[in-house]
Amino acid sequence: MRIFVSAAAAASLAAIAAAIFLLPKAHAESPVERGAYLVVIAGCNDCHTPGFFFGKPDKDKFLGGSDVGFEIPGLGVFNGRNITPDKETGIGAWTDEQIAAAITTGKRPDGRQLAPIMNYAAFTHMTKDDVAAVVAYLRSIPAVHNKVPGPFKSGEKVTIFTFRIEPPGQIAAEAPK
Repeated sequence: MRIFVSAAAAASLAAIAAAIFLLPKAHAESPVERGAYLVVIAGCNDCHTPGFFFGKPDKDKFLGGSDVGFEIPGLGVFNGRNITPDKETGIGAWTDEQIAAAITTGKRPDGRQLAPIMNYAAFTHMTKDDVAAVVAYLRSIPAVHNKVPGPFKSGEKVTIFTFRIEPPGQIAAEAPK
């Protein structure tokens, strides 16, 4: 018995097959693989890897802390911190529970509340297994020794490039020459 399929149907089937094999797995085999998938879809790389906002992410410092901050009027300038397992400049000295709390509540081990640019409000909806998978993945990546500057309190001199959030009615500042 022969089955004839149109060219359009064959192309659709090929695209579906490619998507199945090429995209990260939503139901990965191990917690580390699941964590890698979740870190990708959550956009952690965006705010925690230097060079990302300049279109040239530094793969040698993957998740090692951003070189660009976000200014929130009245609060200051905040950039993505080093979330690699480096014990001095990253989260390597944090417990799994402390990492999970930072992801889901925005509370650091030192008691400081993370800036609202960190999407912990959305991450509160992650399952415990998903949070554990992200923690397992962060523990598995290479440690990057990279002390990033900041955060900067309102009124402090900023030493990094900054995305500025201006209230309506403000005038955009001229770019430095």
